[in-house]
Amino acid sequence: MSHLFDSRDAAQLLPGMRQARQAIGRGELIVMPTDTVYGLAADAFSSAAVARLLAAKGRGRQSPPPVLVAGVTTMKALVAEVPSQVEELIERFWPGGLTIVLPAQPSLSWDLGDTGGTVAVRMPDHPLAREVLEECGPLAVSSANLTGRPPAIAVDDAVDMLHDAVAVYIDGGPSVHGAASTIIDATGLVTGERPVRVLREGVVGRDELREVLGDLLAPAADGAA
Repeated sequence: MSHLFDSRDAAQLLPGMRQARQAIGRGELIVMPTDTVYGLAADAFSSAAVARLLAAKGRGRQSPPPVLVAGVTTMKALVAEVPSQVEELIERFWPGGLTIVLPAQPSLSWDLGDTGGTVAVRMPDHPLAREVLEECGPLAVSSANLTGRPPAIAVDDAVDMLHDAVAVYIDGGPSVHGAASTIIDATGLVTGERPVRVLREGVVGRDELREVLGDLLAPAADGAA
């Protein structure tokens, strides 16, 4: 049975946060607001929880979820290297709607799916989301919807699609942007292949990325989704 808490109600906020933290600890799923769309979240270091997340969305291991973090320090512990250009992107767009794919720290013991040794990381610009991340640690988070359906921009959208697959729903009101994050693949900056590819266009536009990356941003025809 799922539980729904309205974070805008002071009487529900603390119980909701407690229940969410406990659910993550048990390897269950939660839905929480972010600055982009509602996110379906699981413990990033629990392979069973990540598998549960993918199953709830109707996805396979070939679509590994991104990982949300509360801060840059945590992000740097998850990736093998942070090139200077990525540091500039983080300074400009974090917290915010930019997800960055980098080689994962090889010593980490986790299984997000078929990642090819990479991890997609983002720091959300939402105080409640970051509080959950502070309490629970890095979370595997994908948009709170069934694959092929629009992302949830209100908690009721998520409930209608995911039902009892989720233990705790946290209502934070309508999504601020109502659009997904932009995803870029910056692994080439580490491997020497260089160009940064846009895998999914979203909140952060190409022109904004180009202001930071210049010619290191691959043309739209090369990797834009």
